[in-house]
Amino acid sequence: MSRPAGPAWLRYAAVGGLATAAHYALLALLVEAAHWPAPLAAGAGAALGAQLGFVGNRAFTFAHHGPWLPAWWRFQLTALLGGVTSMAVVALGSWLGLHYLLAQAAATLLVLALTYSVNKRWAFG
Repeated sequence: MSRPAGPAWLRYAAVGGLATAAHYALLALLVEAAHWPAPLAAGAGAALGAQLGFVGNRAFTFAHHGPWLPAWWRFQLTALLGGVTSMAVVALGSWLGLHYLLAQAAATLLVLALTYSVNKRWAFG
């Protein structure tokens, strides 16, 4: 498989957009329908988004040809870092009185920048 055209960070953002949509959908469902605390729901959403992100980034963003299992573990560790960061930002935002989705939007921007760098250099490097 050849590397898709365009800058890797744009491809990463596109894959991230799809993974983030799934993350937010699960977050909102768990908070609104299941009455989970927002930080825990943010973590569950991040876990779902990580699985979708791995598949999309391996194939589309980085056109990774190496063994998938080591890359998967590295990606999951990176996603764990992103998930914990997301949960912390949502918890802080909620504590400050922000709506959980606004806090999650701030977390998403921070985590996007953080995880792109780590995934480019380590998970799929």
